[in-house]
Amino acid sequence: MARKAMIEKANRKPKFSTRGRNRCKLCGRPRAFMRFFAMCRLCVRKFALEGLLPGVRKASW
Repeated sequence: MARKAMIEKANRKPKFSTRGRNRCKLCGRPRAFMRFFAMCRLCVRKFALEGLLPGVRKASW
C-alpha cells in the first residue's frame, strides 16, 4: 500500500510536467502502471480474474 503523503503529493500539479508520476487509481502504487486501465498490474489482474474488465481474459495455451 502506498503512503498517503506520497499519494497526496502526486495529486498536486508538478512544477515541471516531466516530474508527474502515474499512480494506480485504486491503491496508489507508482510502479507497474498500465495507462490503458489507469491501474497497476496487481489491480488489473485482480479485476480481470473477477471479470470486471470487459474484453480481458486469462491467457491459456
